[in-house]
Amino acid sequence: MIDLELFSHGFVQRALVAAVLISVAAGIVGALVVVNRLVFMTGGIAHTAYGGVGTAIYTGWPVLPVTGAFTAAAALLLGMLSLRRRERTDTLIGVIWAAGMAFGLIMVELSPGYQAGLMTYLFGSILAVSSSDLWIMAAIDVVIVAAAIYYYRDILSFSFDPVFARTRGIPVTGLYLMLLVLVAETVVMMIQVVGLLLVIALLTLPPYLAQRYTRTLGGMMVVSGLFALMFCLTGLWVSYQFDIGSGPAIIATACVLFGAIVGVENGLRATVGRKDA
Repeated sequence: MIDLELFSHGFVQRALVAAVLISVAAGIVGALVVVNRLVFMTGGIAHTAYGGVGTAIYTGWPVLPVTGAFTAAAALLLGMLSLRRRERTDTLIGVIWAAGMAFGLIMVELSPGYQAGLMTYLFGSILAVSSSDLWIMAAIDVVIVAAAIYYYRDILSFSFDPVFARTRGIPVTGLYLMLLVLVAETVVMMIQVVGLLLVIALLTLPPYLAQRYTRTLGGMMVVSGLFALMFCLTGLWVSYQFDIGSGPAIIATACVLFGAIVGVENGLRATVGRKDA
């Protein structure tokens, strides 16, 4: 049991709000990442984001806005290069991935008087989210939800049949680049929650589960968001109970619950199969 007095603390209240905001973005963008098979691309964007973190630390500017701009620019660059050299996409991702991480580390090393450890941004801490961070997260959520609603039919066509989408005059290239920017901003949101090294898990596990229970892209987004929220809240509880970092606790919890859900589902299917036989 959790002491109800815990919820009277401001940092806990902000963590709960952050969990909800993160889940909205993770549900929508995560579903698009899985459907469009952009998991490796997303991993590259996530690691490149550390260049933005290093830039923010070096300049003394706010981390989320600077990292958001840096990561969006890197995502657009990666997207345009991958469109021109499709056969070298994996190589390009690896190069930009390494370049972003290296640049961020150099900026951190050159920052005078900087004492905080890299763990803060590599593994995250949802309990450290500030009120200003929440406003930025909410603004990103508004953009993501608005884009998903406005472009839903075009995104649906683009995600499942890009060739047909082009014949209908849908701007496939523009949608692809827009999706990468949305991925970049979602990654930036998650830096505070689970960190750069673990963000890919929260963007892929919920939609992978969601697609097993839904038949539409919209339904997949909603169910994926609910799974993400369940992972975040359960991970927070585990973090409190065992006094461990909230970021790793959320991802570890997500992996355990993912395994349990898939295991139970496969067990039920095997049981039903034997009965039918």
